[in-house]
Formats: sequence, C-alpha cells, structure tokens
Amino acid sequence: MKKTILLLLAVLALLPVALASVDDALSFAQEAASPYVKQGFTVREDAWGGDLGVKDQKAVTAQLFKGNEYWFWTGTDTRGAVVTVHIYDAAGKLAESDFWVKGRFAGAKIIPAKTGTFYAIVTVEKSPQERSNWALVYGYK
Repeated sequence: MKKTILLLLAVLALLPVALASVDDALSFAQEAASPYVKQGFTVREDAWGGDLGVKDQKAVTAQLFKGNEYWFWTGTDTRGAVVTVHIYDAAGKLAESDFWVKGRFAGAKIIPAKTGTFYAIVTVEKSPQERSNWALVYGYK
C-alpha cells in the first residue's frame, strides 16, 4: 500500500511535464507578440510548432511582400529553455533587420526589399530537457 501511494505521488509530480504541449508553447509565442499588437501589428492565424532537441533547428517557409513590416515570434513552454528565430531569404542570406532573445521568447523583424519566399529558422539554443516544445507565429503591418 505504501509503495502504491509513493508511486502515485511520483506519477502526479510528473503530470505537469507530461501534459505540456505545443499549445502551451503557442501561448508563449502569442505572449511574445502581444506588445507588437499594441503597436498595430496583425498576427496571422498561421502557427507552427513541434518539439526540438538542443541545437536542433526547424525551418518555416513564409511568402512575404515588399512594403510590409513583419515580426516573427517564437516561444517555448520549457522553463529554463532559450529559443531563437532568425529570418533568411531564398538564397540563404540572413535577411532580418532586428532580433531579440529573452529566454523562452524570441523575435525577428524583416522589411522585405522584394516579395518572395523567406525562411524563419527556429532553434532551441539551451534547455534543461532533452526536447522542448516550441511554437512560432508572425504578424505584419
């Protein structure tokens, strides 16, 4: 009986980790975007997410238009993790004009000189876990 109770307590202690999801990471990405919404940015309904190991990367393709200003925001639900996002053009050249990283949040800005395909590269730079959930959203004005 005592072993059963200890096992149950151990499982309950791990439950928050087991229930963490990309939806939680999406909430963090949207939180990163919220100050920009106040500045007039419209956040697209498109969102990407998944899980990555430390130093793993995920490329997300976006068609961006000359004349708009774009911000890409990423977030993770993993406490202690650090994520980044950088934007590259179709030739693989770094194309962002600004970026920031604040632990589990990151953002990158681009004002495309011409309409075209761009790639947002999300990286989990550091994490206390083997894999971390992440999500990416973007907005324009």
